[in-house]
Amino acid sequence: MNLLSNDFEIFGIAPAFALDRDALDQRWKDLQREAHPDRFAASDAPAQRLAMQWSVRINEAYQRLKDPLKRAAYLCELNGVPIQAENNTAMPAAFLMQQMQWREDLEEARSSEALERTADEVAAARRTMLTQLQQTADGERDFAALAQQVRALMFVERFASDVENRLDQLGQ
Repeated sequence: MNLLSNDFEIFGIAPAFALDRDALDQRWKDLQREAHPDRFAASDAPAQRLAMQWSVRINEAYQRLKDPLKRAAYLCELNGVPIQAENNTAMPAAFLMQQMQWREDLEEARSSEALERTADEVAAARRTMLTQLQQTADGERDFAALAQQVRALMFVERFASDVENRLDQLGQ
């Protein structure tokens, strides 16, 4: 194996948004067993260092591949379309209006029931967006459109976290 291989190559899977999570988890365990630094405790220093580098690299790849948002962003980068979320926040007007409505709902929510309704709505939107990510990445292979969808999902993920935080505050 090559430390410079992309995450999909390390795991021996085709670069795609859709993947078998159970197979990914099993492959991660197998790779970790093979490269675990404890297996190289009696080896020389270079072999130990390489085992440590491999273990870190395998974990980084696994963290990126198991998370749908990170995996989609990584596919964009592999295909020459960086996400650039810090510099590119342009979103369709309908999406921005939805965000504003959700923010308003969050500000006005005074009960856990109201927050739960918002959380459910956001979760449903997230599921829809993940389905769209898969179609754009694997079906259309339109990585510029995928990058825009990833940026939108990043907004939704942050908002979902805000809703959860607010629920936690109400629960205390």
